[in-house]
Amino acid sequence: MPMPFAPRIILSQNDRRDLQTLVRAHSTPQSLGLRARIILKAADAAQPTNLKISRDLNCSNHTVGKWRRRYVDQGLAGLQDAIRPGRPRTIAASTRVRVISVASELPQDQNRTLTRWTLDEIVATLTDTFELDEISRASVCRILQEVDLKPHQSEYWLNSHDADFDAKAHAICHLYTQARAFYEQGRLVVCCDEKTGMQILERKAPTQPAQSGRRERREHEYIRHGTRVLMNSLAVATGQIAWSLGKTRKIPDFVAHLKRAYRLLPRMERYDWVMDNLNTHWSLEVCRLVARWCQVPFEPYKLKHGAQRRAFLSDPNHRHVFHFTPKHGSWLNQAELFFGVLHRRFLARGSFRSAREFENRLKQFLQDYNTRHAHPYRWTYTGEPLVRDTPFSRTRHQQRQGRACFSPRPKPFERLFYSLRPYHRQAA
Repeated sequence: MPMPFAPRIILSQNDRRDLQTLVRAHSTPQSLGLRARIILKAADAAQPTNLKISRDLNCSNHTVGKWRRRYVDQGLAGLQDAIRPGRPRTIAASTRVRVISVASELPQDQNRTLTRWTLDEIVATLTDTFELDEISRASVCRILQEVDLKPHQSEYWLNSHDADFDAKAHAICHLYTQARAFYEQGRLVVCCDEKTGMQILERKAPTQPAQSGRRERREHEYIRHGTRVLMNSLAVATGQIAWSLGKTRKIPDFVAHLKRAYRLLPRMERYDWVMDNLNTHWSLEVCRLVARWCQVPFEPYKLKHGAQRRAFLSDPNHRHVFHFTPKHGSWLNQAELFFGVLHRRFLARGSFRSAREFENRLKQFLQDYNTRHAHPYRWTYTGEPLVRDTPFSRTRHQQRQGRACFSPRPKPFERLFYSLRPYHRQAA
């Protein structure tokens, strides 16, 4: 019988570039790379036959014809493996829904004595409480994997009960996003916070540096020489810091730090101080200092309660305005970002023989940071809640099957076929 003509393929510039990317990338699966090479050869101006392409690529001419037709019918998406139905399901849909429902509740809600779900307990709950047919642990495990449900795992979560959380977060994030423009207008945004309990540890044995094929080794036993408190003020527009190092974080310590920071930071017409709700940040002594700075009357009898003091410090008519983060929202303070840098670069692996050595080396580190590393942080959060919808087809189970990508650096073929959904801002 006469052989049918192979369908002609004409590639657009974008499709040709995508196929060439798949062929060149080392991370592309061999099967996908072969299919891309078949399509590129089939699109040559010479219009080679399936037999000619199969000889060049050392594969069957039926393979060439299959992917050639798939590409003509479905385009680039046709190069992926088709979904295989497999064996028909033996577990009813209602049973699967019940398994997911039980695993999505707390054990005590089902009158169970334990506080953490296990596969055996889920099976026992289904058979005892709901009188379902016998179901195995393996079946329950597969059902939970398909929907990426892991009731045996948990993580800490901190909920803010501040009624004005959104308004405060918007105001602080607005200061961050406009910090550079404010700085040029003579207005400085400053983030202030304390890092308490910095332990001065001396390793009982010297640290051994890294060698070829071996990591750095640190002695796990240590001698403790006390603790220190670091008070830090970060200029958001420039990244410069002003610090105070001491043994306590009492009200006089914080007032002294504010005076030092005001002396070291650039002279501006207005200052916006961002800090958390620690009681030392809105004490009567701080109000007295701000009143002297702003040249406004200081009336202690009107500042007897914390709400009155915070309102006085947050007065927008003052030259120095305090912006307090929402309750349980100290992560909105950019000073926390610097403390993360301090922990990674100085504290985590340090070994100090005395408190004096610790203070000297810390001061050298802070001075070096101001000289060589200080920079404004890139702040992208705007205060609006972020919502991301992750369908079942993009779960970790699907990632393990090769049909989704979650890596911070997805591979070229993953970016091409399984692009991640962007974050969508929640509608007001």
